[in-house]
Amino acid sequence: MIYLDHAATSPMRPGVWEAMRPFADDVFGNSSGVHDVSRRAKNALEEARERIAKVLGAGPGEIVFTSGGTESDNLALKGASLNTMPRHGVVTVATEHEAVLETTDFLRRIGAPATVVGVDRRGMVDVSALLAALDEDTAVVSVMYVNNETGVIQDIPALSAAVRAHAPEALVHTDAVQAFSSEQIEVDRLGVDLLSITGHKFGGPKGSGLLYVREGTPLEPLLHGGGQELGRRSGTHDVAGAVGLAHAMEAAASDRSRFRGQVGEVRDDFEKRVTVGIPDLVVNTPEAHRSAHHLNVRIPGVRNETLLMRLDRAGIAASAGSACQSGASEVSHVLEAMGLSPGEARESVRFSFGWNSTADQAIEAADVVVGLVGELR
Repeated sequence: MIYLDHAATSPMRPGVWEAMRPFADDVFGNSSGVHDVSRRAKNALEEARERIAKVLGAGPGEIVFTSGGTESDNLALKGASLNTMPRHGVVTVATEHEAVLETTDFLRRIGAPATVVGVDRRGMVDVSALLAALDEDTAVVSVMYVNNETGVIQDIPALSAAVRAHAPEALVHTDAVQAFSSEQIEVDRLGVDLLSITGHKFGGPKGSGLLYVREGTPLEPLLHGGGQELGRRSGTHDVAGAVGLAHAMEAAASDRSRFRGQVGEVRDDFEKRVTVGIPDLVVNTPEAHRSAHHLNVRIPGVRNETLLMRLDRAGIAASAGSACQSGASEVSHVLEAMGLSPGEARESVRFSFGWNSTADQAIEAADVVVGLVGELR
C-alpha cells in the first residue's frame, strides 16, 4: 500500500510504542493512587507533561491531557463559553474542523452568541469580518492554524494580535492538530490562550492529545469527577498515551526541518506529475498559503468517491476530505466555503503526505492516479 492519507492519521514513529509498552505491563498503576506502582505511573505522567511543555514553550501546569483533537476543541470552546465569566460568545471560521463547528452550533442552541466568519477563494479568513464580529460578549475566538482538508495556513500570530487589539478580554484558541508536523508551535510566538494537539497526526498514539491552557485562563471543565488535571479534566489518566504523545512530539519537533524540506519535495513532485498527466487538474489551494504535506485537487468530470475506490483497489490510500465525515459522498464544507460548487467539491481529492513518505511512492502513486483518471474518462 502507498499511504497518502496522513492528514487522517499517521503511523507511529519509531520508538513510540516501545516507550509506551512498560505502562501496559510493569507500570500499570493508576496515577492517582498512593502506592509504589501508582507513584511510578504518576512520575512518568508528570515527566511526560514537562517534556511536552518544553516542546511548546509552555509551563507544565498549562498542559491538560485529553483524548485527542475533538475533545481538546470541545474543552476550549465550551470551557471558555460556559465558565463563570460574563462573556459567552464564540467567533470562528467556516473552514474549521467539525469539532469546532459542531461545538459552536451546540453553544448557539443553548443561547450563546455565535458567529461563523467566511473565507476567500484561497481559504484565508476574512480578517475584517472576524474583527467586526467581536464585541463585549465574545468569550473565545477560534481559528485553525493549518486546515485539515486543504493545508491552508492562517497567520495565527497576526490574527491573535489583531483580536487582542480589538477585544482584549477575548480568549484566542487555535486548532493546531494539522500544524504540528510542519509548523513551528510555540505558544508565546503564536499569542494564543488555548491550543489543541493530537498525537496520531504526526506519529503518536491515537486517543492521546492535549489542550494548552495559558496560566490564569478561566475554563469550565467538560468532565466532572475526581478533579484530575487541576480540575480541568477529570478521569483516570492514560499514562501510556501521555508518554507516547511526549515521545512523538519530541521526535516530530526535531524532525520538522527535514519534514518541511523532504516531505514537501515529495508532495511537490507528486503534484507536478499529476498536473502534467492531467492538464485540466485544478489545485484547490495556492502554494503560498499551504502546508508542506497537503494537496487538495479537483479533477473535472471525475467523482472523488469513484476515483478513491479505484485507488484503494490499486493499493493507494487517499481521501475526499476530513476523516470525520461519513464518507466521500459528503460535500466538503471547507471547499464550499472557499467558493466551490457542490459538484466541484465532489470532484476534489485530498492527498496528504507524512514523515515516512518517499519519492518512489510519489512517482508510483502519480502514475496510478493519471492512469485511473484516463480510464474513468
